[in-house]
Amino acid sequence: MMQPAPTLRTASLALAHSPGVAAPGFLAAVENAVLSLVFAILVLLPLIEIALRATAGIGFQGSSSLVQHLTMAIGMLGAAVAARDGRLIAFSGATLLKGRVARAAKILGCAAAAAVSALLCYASAQLVDVERAGGRILAHGIPVWAVQLLLPLGFGVIAWRLLARASTHPLGQLYAIVLAAAFVVPFLVPWFESRHMVTAGMIALVAATLLGAPLFALIGGAALLFLWNAGVPIASVAVNHYGLTANPSLPAIPLFTLAGYVLAESGAPRRLIEVFDALFGRLPGGAAIATVLACTFFTSFTGASGVTVLALGGLAMPLLLAAGYAQKPALGLVTAAGLPGTLLMPALPLILYAIVAGVSIEAMFVGGALPTLLMMGIVAAWGIRQQPARRRTPAPFEWQRVRAALAAAKWELSVPLVPIVALSAGLATPVETAALTALYVLIVTVFVHRDLDLVRDVPRVMTECGLIIGGILLIMGVALGLTNYLVDAQIPDRMVVWATETIGNRFLFLLALNVFLLLAGCVIEIYPAILILAPLVTRMGAAFGLDPVHIGIIFLANLELGYLTPLVGLNLFFASYRFGKPVIEIFRAVLPLFVALAAGVLAITYVPWLSTGMLSLVK
Repeated sequence: MMQPAPTLRTASLALAHSPGVAAPGFLAAVENAVLSLVFAILVLLPLIEIALRATAGIGFQGSSSLVQHLTMAIGMLGAAVAARDGRLIAFSGATLLKGRVARAAKILGCAAAAAVSALLCYASAQLVDVERAGGRILAHGIPVWAVQLLLPLGFGVIAWRLLARASTHPLGQLYAIVLAAAFVVPFLVPWFESRHMVTAGMIALVAATLLGAPLFALIGGAALLFLWNAGVPIASVAVNHYGLTANPSLPAIPLFTLAGYVLAESGAPRRLIEVFDALFGRLPGGAAIATVLACTFFTSFTGASGVTVLALGGLAMPLLLAAGYAQKPALGLVTAAGLPGTLLMPALPLILYAIVAGVSIEAMFVGGALPTLLMMGIVAAWGIRQQPARRRTPAPFEWQRVRAALAAAKWELSVPLVPIVALSAGLATPVETAALTALYVLIVTVFVHRDLDLVRDVPRVMTECGLIIGGILLIMGVALGLTNYLVDAQIPDRMVVWATETIGNRFLFLLALNVFLLLAGCVIEIYPAILILAPLVTRMGAAFGLDPVHIGIIFLANLELGYLTPLVGLNLFFASYRFGKPVIEIFRAVLPLFVALAAGVLAITYVPWLSTGMLSLVK
């Protein structure tokens, strides 16, 4: 019997540092309603812009700025909700801790994160004060400082909620407050020597992160420490966090993610599995092929292969077992099958890398196509080899079943055509394309298939998506502050000089890059890794004459492979949760696929044509 897939209320892009139990009560309901309303407005404004441009030849005044600031609002509101529910993105290995150790780790982790949040609240308040004196207007008479006020309010709420969640016992909460104050006070005391704080502070932040503190605490805390030590006002971190909204492509991230999450909550996973099983199920290894195709397609819209494990795992696993697969290879397939989708448009990592590295989003979409096919082929080939010799007699190919499956899933299968047509024909910007895609998916799921109710379900999914986006944008904002510090300190330039003088050879540089990125993928989540490392890697690649799209695909392929690394790989924990198996058992099942996909990453690295051969399509 197929197990029902958990809803996305049980999922996040990383395992949280404490259980994701939504806070009850009126306040939580109001927060959820506001978050979903802001998300709905974010979807509508680009659509209004398209409609006005097509019918009246005019645009909506201030639309771009409003959309960007709505994205900032979703980020802060979503992060506050994530802190409320204990679901800020955190180091997944901390979930292995039990008993007293887990309780002590939670106090330390929450204290460290609360301290960083409090300092970011203080820094943001300084930004708002300066902006209020400047008197800038955003649009339609709305002052910029009024929107920026969400930053100190959001960080303050996050700090308060982290301290409240540190322990269920008042004494435990008191310990957390004392520890947080010990980190905050030196920043506010003029006579305190910063050099005494940086090393101790970084050791404390790393320890707290390993023990479960949200990742933004490590990155934001490092930015605060380094800037403070350099004599730069910590308000610059808030300035950089706010400056993230200035990127015109940023709103495409929550909009494409919303499309994926709506699909995940609908009946789309079941219909997609049925289509690919009807087409390929009778072939040798057909169940594996169907699993790879469905999971890759699905990941390209959710942007997270771990969410695919949750959404499709309960459907793909029985399919594989019924086809005669042993449990171990079936577990491996389900855990790894969605990874190639990270390189397939319109996956979130592709968009984020393009924004950070200054590469065309369309170029990254095209550059990821062939590497996606390669990685899909590797996983499918491995799955076909695992098909037992003695298996069930294949059912005859049924055109009637295929036609019925295609008819049922035709709307989901058509989703990729929306961004392809809109972008290639120049009908819409990337953000408008993302809004069109989200609208199309909402229409299909609510009005065509009626999987979701417009009033009961859609706001819930928007809230869930906003929560995840809030965690991501929180990390992105503080990571930008750290990145700008590194740039100002000329760290990337020094690394480029070191690499060109020490390595010299392009072949050796690529090998070293693979090793470095794979190790980075073991300890850093893909989103902060893109913010922090992409500028460095892009410059180093340019010094060796490498195409920026090629470097980007290498970068993402390596980091995605990190999702399968032992103990810290997110997909291992998602699969462990979904199927009730120990993490070590999941890793043993995935290990052969990890090796095979590593070979695929090497092919992507040393065969540039895979990433650049089709770029003429967007030039």
